[in-house]
Amino acid sequence: MDIRAGAPEAKAGREWGLPASMVLVQLFMAGMIVLSKVSIAGGMFIFALLAYRGLLGAAFVVPFALGYERGKWREMDWHATGWIFLNALIGYTMPMSLYYYGLRDTTPSYAAIFMNISPLLTFILSLILRMETLQIRSIVGSLKIVGIMLSIGGTMLISLYKGKILHLWDPILEHHHRELTTKVAGNQLRGTIFLAGSSFTFSCWYLTQSKVLKVYPYKYWSTMATCLAGGFQTTLVGIILSRDKNTWKLGWDLNLVTILYSGVLATAGRYCMTLWVVSKRGPTYPPMFNPLSVVFTILLDSIFIGDEITVGSLVGTAMAIVGLYIFIWGKSKEVNEK
Repeated sequence: MDIRAGAPEAKAGREWGLPASMVLVQLFMAGMIVLSKVSIAGGMFIFALLAYRGLLGAAFVVPFALGYERGKWREMDWHATGWIFLNALIGYTMPMSLYYYGLRDTTPSYAAIFMNISPLLTFILSLILRMETLQIRSIVGSLKIVGIMLSIGGTMLISLYKGKILHLWDPILEHHHRELTTKVAGNQLRGTIFLAGSSFTFSCWYLTQSKVLKVYPYKYWSTMATCLAGGFQTTLVGIILSRDKNTWKLGWDLNLVTILYSGVLATAGRYCMTLWVVSKRGPTYPPMFNPLSVVFTILLDSIFIGDEITVGSLVGTAMAIVGLYIFIWGKSKEVNEK
């Protein structure tokens, strides 16, 4: 038996596994958005969802930290702890609470757009803070500008223009569809403000990552500590906002499924799979798949909740996705040139 004959097949399997993993990650995120919408609309306390999600995510990252970074937790001094606490505040507690409140007032399809425009806002903030430069006359600079304009224009189009409704199928969760139809219409503006605030906070968080990695360069322990700190922060805020013990109770229902799904798949699973892909293909590869979460969310939202698919939402989503791809393309060309 020729062992070497199996080497190309194994390599091909790994190559196929990289894009498959990233597609699965985007499906995880889409499922989390739709499940969270249904649970929040059903009355689940947002900070209870965030607290349980953060603590569960931390618990599932611990085995990876013990396996790949054994003993590195001893190097987490007070300086690193302070940065991780700040990292959790602006990377989990603030953006995710704003995102869930925005999701409560809008639709999963609309909210998914804002999760994907954070890299664009990060770039704009980097320009304002002079952390990056923009050469307008260069090809890279032109690609970035066109990408930003298309993404922002597509998001505005979804918000301002509906067009013809495309009724493709009846929603599986008909009861939730009737409840949500009346709520979303009157709270779209408030939800948009929450979602924009979430994207802005996420953008600020991206800018702090380089500092956190310099202070404490162990990604698994850093992620575990960030999830743990975020879980404690959201627990404290939740206790301040609501002293009712019933808001923290869990049963064998959809809320428990949402927490398990968000903590295990959308937090721990997403991070570990993304880290593996980055180690194989570099940091510019995973963001290329981010727009897929918008497509998956639109489909799952329409199938399960019954959010209307309109001509305006399709055109606006297409514009936002194309804009994001153009921006990422320009960013990857800049990295390759450097």
